[in-house]
Amino acid sequence: MNQFAILHMSDSKYCYAVNKDEIVIRLRTSKEDELDVFLLYGPKYEFQSKRYKAKMKVKYEDKLYRYYEKRIKLSDLRLAYIFEIYENGERFYFCEDGIVVDYDFENAFYNFYQMPYINENDRIKVVEWMQGAVFYQIFVDRFNMGNLKKDKSYIDMKWGDKPTPKNFAGGDIRGIIDKLDYLENLGITAIYLTPIFLSISNHKYDIIDYKKIDPMFGDIEDLKELVHKAHEKNIHIVLDAVFNHCSMNLYQFQDVIEKGKKSKYYDWFIIDGDFPEPEKGNYECFASCNYMPKLNTANLQVQEFLLDIAVYWIRECDIDGWRLDVSDEVSHDFWRQFRKAVKKEKENCVIIGENWHDAYAYLMGDQYDSIMNYAFTKACLDYLAKDKLDAKGMANKLNEILMRNNSLINSMMLNLIDSHDTFRFFTEVKCNKKKQLCALALSVFFPGAVCVYYGTEICMEGGYDPDSRRCFDWNEENWDKEFLEKFKALLKLKKIEEIRFGTVKIYEKNCLLIVERTYKNNKIRLEINMENKVINGIEPFNYRVLRKGDYNEEKSSCYNAS
Repeated sequence: MNQFAILHMSDSKYCYAVNKDEIVIRLRTSKEDELDVFLLYGPKYEFQSKRYKAKMKVKYEDKLYRYYEKRIKLSDLRLAYIFEIYENGERFYFCEDGIVVDYDFENAFYNFYQMPYINENDRIKVVEWMQGAVFYQIFVDRFNMGNLKKDKSYIDMKWGDKPTPKNFAGGDIRGIIDKLDYLENLGITAIYLTPIFLSISNHKYDIIDYKKIDPMFGDIEDLKELVHKAHEKNIHIVLDAVFNHCSMNLYQFQDVIEKGKKSKYYDWFIIDGDFPEPEKGNYECFASCNYMPKLNTANLQVQEFLLDIAVYWIRECDIDGWRLDVSDEVSHDFWRQFRKAVKKEKENCVIIGENWHDAYAYLMGDQYDSIMNYAFTKACLDYLAKDKLDAKGMANKLNEILMRNNSLINSMMLNLIDSHDTFRFFTEVKCNKKKQLCALALSVFFPGAVCVYYGTEICMEGGYDPDSRRCFDWNEENWDKEFLEKFKALLKLKKIEEIRFGTVKIYEKNCLLIVERTYKNNKIRLEINMENKVINGIEPFNYRVLRKGDYNEEKSSCYNAS
């Protein structure tokens, strides 16, 4: 037995409450070890004499490890437990002291694992509408122009021309309102907008005034109308919170440029010297962009300033969530305060961090609900575009990603294959429409929400920023209608209970990547073939969806993309 591989941590992603009286317990072991694992558990104060035994099953496997899991319902919310492990008929125990041959149950209170108490205010709450949500990310300037009477003097490119970093095309909030019927028909249930507040740029990530919508995009009444009409269609609206940095034209930073250390806002920023000097870059900023100074979120006044903004737009316009830009460069302390303020104002308001890497420290129930799942993005690229992963490797990778967090957080993850910050996925797969559909199918079946970058449904191409931010082509004569219908059909699957709420099993069989979702004894299965040959009737670079009423009998036909 590889003892170095065995891992369990109480009150973590290895032991967490899924209901007020129900918990999930996980144990990690080496993939090379063939073990039988049992959970020995009981009331914390009666564990010496009152114990139950339950067999744990392997639920996930990645490249190195197996993950055993057991879900148990508690009558006493104070739980004690250890693991009983059998290898080749020999029994071992695993507790806080590690692997032992004999276990002293009489003195178990020294070294058993425990869930001391399921406190209701510590339990992770799922934003229910996120389970099975289909997001549509819109880069506002390039989606659609609806207000034809506005001042267009800022527009410096023809709609459809390839953009440069500083071009303006004229898209606005009114243009989104005008296309709500289109988005509803597409199957969209949530819209994520890149920043909409006052800024000199087309992307608006350098905000001058956080309480004013940029006139290029409209005004507060336009946003209110968008939210109201979207809600009538059961579509949620999520805005972009740029709280790590601001524009150098923000009033407070300009005051510091003028007055230096004498400014009451000096400590709002992180400056090396008496005055900020943009040409020298003597202050912290986003990346190396001196025009976007970093806000000092350890400063109490900055915290109050930003928390007021977060609550303001919920209160004024009834938005449904915030996507947090560069969120992993902002302090945990601030995000804890942010969560309390936002959830107090609107409990089902979702908080989605822009963390490109493992974000477990932010996803423990006290900060974010979710992140933009770029680990999923990279896995899709490696499997579908780069040929770095085969079906087995992809199954291992997806399971590893799932094991970064608990199942409640996984059910709210924002799974995307591209965004305004990446190459278009369609370009990455060399305009292979079958592979594009395979990626969408995988994002539909994977636990969490789907996030579609605008134009994916019409096969928009694009390289790195700004090429990934091209204008939407509204000329339907240029659309592949057959592709679009298959796209819509896949999105509809996200509404199925098995996919919204079901357990997940990901594995490889006969060179196929298989994702199964099971709920209430019903199962739906996705099979993807990335081999350059027909496998089990599935063409190369294709997928199939199977529905089952039970585990043995096919209840409906399969769907094969062509």
